[in-house]
Amino acid sequence: MPTVFITGASRGLGLEFVRQYKADGWDVIATCRDPERAPDLNATGAEVFPLDVTDDAALASLGRTLAGRTIDVLINNAGIYPLKGSQGSFGDIPADPWMDCLRTNVVAPWKVAETFVGNLEKADRPVLATISSKMGSIGDAASPGSVVYRSSKAGANMVVKGLAIELGPRGIICIAFHPGWVKTDMGGPHALITPEQSITGLRGLIAAATPADNGRFLAYDGQEVPW
Repeated sequence: MPTVFITGASRGLGLEFVRQYKADGWDVIATCRDPERAPDLNATGAEVFPLDVTDDAALASLGRTLAGRTIDVLINNAGIYPLKGSQGSFGDIPADPWMDCLRTNVVAPWKVAETFVGNLEKADRPVLATISSKMGSIGDAASPGSVVYRSSKAGANMVVKGLAIELGPRGIICIAFHPGWVKTDMGGPHALITPEQSITGLRGLIAAATPADNGRFLAYDGQEVPW
């Protein structure tokens, strides 16, 4: 069976990825900060490991634990959204939560890729998917607020482009994905689509990905998102 590795899997999109891949018979390696406080994730039967993606030592340790195993699909899903809406507007944005956001949403996806690139190279058609957001689209930006999250996802998109350049020649397909506005704890109750709809679409795109998709920015419905 193929293997998928998912970060930030205790709830929301990450948990739905786990559920759907498990239902299709995949071997699922899932991570979250505190598995003891993730009953829904543990109930899926996935192989669960503790991981804070901003902890370099913990990441290196998990890399050693999983050394030699094949990873067919790696999903950089872990992310945070501090200072939402007017909290992130021009005036007096505190630096510390901004830096935390950049470390989680921008630096960590690159470090995760560095850690598990050898596992991906063992697969026949490896895909490295990073969950970005349309809010990171510079071309689509037209409203104020949430600059902390927006800037982090714009940075994540640049990370994906960099990974595509670095890893494309090694056979790894790197794609940034906009999951849509989803009804999760992060997206809120007024969002437009369910986690099931979002992840079904994303999984279809991952399954159909070819080297021609390396470095693209796609929405869950297959539409190209402007950088």
